[in-house]
Amino acid sequence: MNIGLILLMIIGGSVGVFSTLYIMISLPLTIIQKIYRKTHFGTSLFK
Repeated sequence: MNIGLILLMIIGGSVGVFSTLYIMISLPLTIIQKIYRKTHFGTSLFK
């Protein structure tokens, strides 16, 4: 196989993995943060 194609596959695969990990980590943390602020400070869940 061509070295350029292999390099492109590695870069594309790593971008996909990192974006998936970011979404899997940030979404639950955002929900937990909103619930924490609601219980401790009485702020709205939609702010």
